[in-house]
Amino acid sequence: MVARKPLHIFTAVIKALFLRELDMRISVGKSGLFWTFFEPFLQIFIFVAIRVAIMNHTGKSMATHYNLAVFMASGFIAFNLFKHILNASKGAFQANRGLFAYKQVKPIDTIFSRVLVEMFLSSIIIVIFLAVGFITEQDNLLPENPLMLFAGYIWLVLFSLGVGLVVAVGNTFFVSVGKFIGIISFALLIFSAVFFPLISLPSAAQDALLYNPLVHFMEMIHGAYIVGLDDRFVDYRYILMWTVIPLFIGLWLYRRLEKRIISQ
Repeated sequence: MVARKPLHIFTAVIKALFLRELDMRISVGKSGLFWTFFEPFLQIFIFVAIRVAIMNHTGKSMATHYNLAVFMASGFIAFNLFKHILNASKGAFQANRGLFAYKQVKPIDTIFSRVLVEMFLSSIIIVIFLAVGFITEQDNLLPENPLMLFAGYIWLVLFSLGVGLVVAVGNTFFVSVGKFIGIISFALLIFSAVFFPLISLPSAAQDALLYNPLVHFMEMIHGAYIVGLDDRFVDYRYILMWTVIPLFIGLWLYRRLEKRIISQ
């Protein structure tokens, strides 16, 4: 018998875990697949309606130099990608504990597989959105800078992976970590420039929100997608720091605590 190379073992494990996680992700209840793809479009409709209602109530004009639905869609898809990776990561070790009896399966493999599932599902949602724009010949539904948009989403995934790995390790030993993530998810949605471009806010609010790395990702993605918006507020060194440091901390903690995670 020829010994399998570590890379072959790793890819086989990731593939098997990916298919397992994908089946679980879209099979929760009879309408799991429907809600997986319908949820972001429902969110967009609801929050566009809320913003229109707020603007009408305050007497402000809704005239903008960008498509509001496109702005909301690009922001929600990006934020949901981050949120779903974080939520999937925090319980990945506990949910797959029985698989760790197989020496080929490492706890970190479950994180990678769940991240790939979320990337796959988000990609389908993006393709559906772009297909609608192409079929209806609505140029404002198509991205201004597709390459930069792709880079923005990949960078967001790496950031989410690093934060998710730290959360996964922490939640294994301190359940309060997972509960804290659940609490701050809504606050992050409100304060991550998903609803409004940063330039529309007062300078004091801009300065405060720019401490949130998600704001930089939203501004980068909005600027790459929508004609008329740009990435003037994005500090690429700042989000590089927020990407590298959590990844380093997460991998370091995992290597130090892997045996305890398996036996926990």
